[in-house]
Amino acid sequence: MDKENELEMLIFPNRDQVIENIKQNVKDGNFNKKVEVDDPQMTNQQRLELISKYFDRRKTFFGKVENIIARTIYRAVTWAENTKTEIVGWENLKGLDPHKGAVITSNHFNPLENTIIRKMTQKLHKRLYIVSQDTNFGMKGLVGFLLNNVDIIPLNTSIEYLGRTFPKLIKQTINAGNYILIYPEEEMWFNYRKPRPFKRGTYYYAAQAGAPIISCFVELHDLESFEPNAKGKIHRVKAKLHILPVIYPDPHQSARENSICMMQQDYEQKKAAYEKAYGKKLTYDFHPEDIAGWVGPQDKK
Repeated sequence: MDKENELEMLIFPNRDQVIENIKQNVKDGNFNKKVEVDDPQMTNQQRLELISKYFDRRKTFFGKVENIIARTIYRAVTWAENTKTEIVGWENLKGLDPHKGAVITSNHFNPLENTIIRKMTQKLHKRLYIVSQDTNFGMKGLVGFLLNNVDIIPLNTSIEYLGRTFPKLIKQTINAGNYILIYPEEEMWFNYRKPRPFKRGTYYYAAQAGAPIISCFVELHDLESFEPNAKGKIHRVKAKLHILPVIYPDPHQSARENSICMMQQDYEQKKAAYEKAYGKKLTYDFHPEDIAGWVGPQDKK
């Protein structure tokens, strides 16, 4: 299997079950629950060991070389995946200090959708780090190589890690002038068009670091062609990245107070962007067209 097909197979196995999981979670109101069925399974101790190995390797000569290789591959993938991608809202970034770091938030719908954000940060000449579940370090093949060697800030659920290690990593990365992509929806829902209710942690860590939020929303439209290996069930999609007004923490408020205000503003901005892009009110009833590119049942049309 070549590298292109390996990336394609990452996206399209078990889509029928995944979409059924999305439908059920929408019905149950569980908008941050996992829907993927093939994620690596491991104990928390195994996850922490993978994180430790990741950071140890990054300090070595070979780890630095592999990081350069992974970033180069990602740059090529970013170009290949986004030849039709449109980016609007650049004017909203005019007030940003180009020498300082920031947190980027976006809707989480595809394993490769971070390349859309990467296209934006490349134009801004900023290095992008991505907060990623630690279980992703357990993946194999090209995808595993990329996730184990590109610029990642791993996320683990242990209290000590979330309370001490993780905020330190966020601050270090921000203070170095880099951008960090964090998904406040947490779990990926395949090609789901709607912005989902957020978890507050993203905004708490941003406020702790004194970092602004670059609020983004990705609009998706179906193309006529089908994705390879999708068996005629998934159309290719065209993305349009909306850069929304930047959200700044209030220096006179606590991290908790800021996190609440910033989260609410970010959700309202993404909600408004969705409603403007698709010309309809945001509701959380499930409709087949909520899944971009999905052929779905005959009554979708």
